Amino acid sequence: MRYDDSPPSPESASSVSPERRWFARRSGLAVGAAVLAPTLLAGWVLVQVTTGAGADDARPPRIVMPAASPTVTPTPTPSASASATAPQVKGPLAGKTVVIDPGHNTGNFEHTSEIDKKVDIGTARKECDTTGTTTNAGYKEAEFTLDVSRRLRTVLEAKGLKVVLTRETDRAWGPCINERARIGNEAAADAVVSVHADGVSEGSRGYHVILPAKVKGGAADTAKIVGPSRDLGERIGSNFARTTGSAPANYLGSGTGLVVRDDLGGLNLSTQPKVFIECGNMRDAKDAALLTSPEWRQKAAQGIADGIVGFLGG
Repeated sequence: MRYDDSPPSPESASSVSPERRWFARRSGLAVGAAVLAPTLLAGWVLVQVTTGAGADDARPPRIVMPAASPTVTPTPTPSASASATAPQVKGPLAGKTVVIDPGHNTGNFEHTSEIDKKVDIGTARKECDTTGTTTNAGYKEAEFTLDVSRRLRTVLEAKGLKVVLTRETDRAWGPCINERARIGNEAAADAVVSVHADGVSEGSRGYHVILPAKVKGGAADTAKIVGPSRDLGERIGSNFARTTGSAPANYLGSGTGLVVRDDLGGLNLSTQPKVFIECGNMRDAKDAALLTSPEWRQKAAQGIADGIVGFLGG
């Protein structure tokens, strides 16, 4: 409600002198001015804040303080700050993929009819998979290979590499050897390693790395991977020996720890650099003591990882 529209006092208009009527109008104007004064003052303060005028004014209401409010300056959002500090992989390992193939499967023992079916490996037809071996105490090769492969994955991922396993524990059996090769090929892996342990006679000890031979037939053509696979295998072998203290196999490979084969579907069908490593002989008591040791398996994983990283230029 506007104050200058307030109704007159109970006195009649005729009883009010001209002077009184003028006084009443003047009073109304005064009241109106009093109402407008706060609005004008607020406008003056706004001008002071936005223009900086009157900064030296000594009058008490110095309402320029809100200009220093910290809310005026925008601050970075938490997501922007987090993304700025997120670690990024750089150097020769950036964008590289490694496929790890844990040999066999503990379920293969209960699925012999499935794994006995033949598959095409390019140069021949072979069983889909095998059960793998065991220690004399019953520790399965498939348990060993999965444990080492998981440890290996952890080490490689800490280096920033992408790691794919051909199997976890969600498969009842397999995968078949041709599928294992296909997983590495479809991942466009920069390196593929199949982890195994041998099962030969007591007294046969040590590790060996299996390299692909040059073969061509059907879907098999290893010409492009023979060279880089040898480089990968040599690096894995030397680093495995260093970290585990194991010697090259004393029963094949002429003490080099390297063997070339043309009958393994996982190698024949690979289009990516690939090797197998037999980490020891599960049927030898001394080797079995190493293979069943978690501490030694960690060393084995580290040695394989060091060889892979060296091969990739890390």
